[in-house]
This record gives sequence, structure tokens and C-alpha cells, in this order.
Amino acid sequence: SSMGVMRPDMVMRSIIPVVMAGVLGIYGLITAVIINGKIQAPHYSAFQGYAHLAAGLTVGLSALAAGLAIGVVGDAGVRANAQQPKLFVGMILILIFAEALGLYGLIVGLVVASSADGKGRDLCKSWESA
Repeated sequence: SSMGVMRPDMVMRSIIPVVMAGVLGIYGLITAVIINGKIQAPHYSAFQGYAHLAAGLTVGLSALAAGLAIGVVGDAGVRANAQQPKLFVGMILILIFAEALGLYGLIVGLVVASSADGKGRDLCKSWESA
């Protein structure tokens, strides 16, 4: 917040961790839209429900871990960048690696959500039909 007063030339460089953390929320939105499109009310099995829950938890928890990493690296990196501008490239590289944690979770979540359609059709039977 004091970057605009102390070093006004580095304000835009200091916003990069905030933007990268905002992308993690978009990962969750993408997953929610894909899962919502796969829900069909009369043919929604318990297996699909648990698979979609697992996909959402995978994306959410990986985004939580990535957000924590981006927060720690972003805080230390912006402070260090204010003192030594040569550290900017290193900060960006570490932020990219932290963002990759969330991206890996998105990929795994999408694979889990998309593979839930064909599998487990007759795995969980209704107690009323037995």
C-alpha cells in the first residue's frame, strides 16, 4: 500500500501477485461451470456426485495451497523488489511455480469430473429398487 508513495514507478510491478491470486478463483469458476453442465437430474448417480465433489475439492484445495504460496512469495518479493529491482525476474519465476500448483489441481479436477460420466453407472443402486 505504501509502494505508491515510496516507489511510484514500481506500482504496476507490485500488482502482479494480486492478479495471479485472482486467476485461482477463475479456476474454481471454470470447474463449477463444467460440473454444472454435466448434472442431469434423473440420471445423476451417487458415483457421479462423489466424483464431482472430489473434483471440486481437488481444485479448491490446490488453489488454496497455490494462493498461500503466492501470498508468501508475493509479500516477500514485492518488499525485496522495492529495495533491489534486479530481484523482479526471480520473483516472477517463483510466482509462476506457485501458480502451477493451482493449474495442476485444475487439470486433475477436470479429468476427475469428465471421467465420472461413463464409470459407475450401476455401481451405486437405489435402496428403493432393491
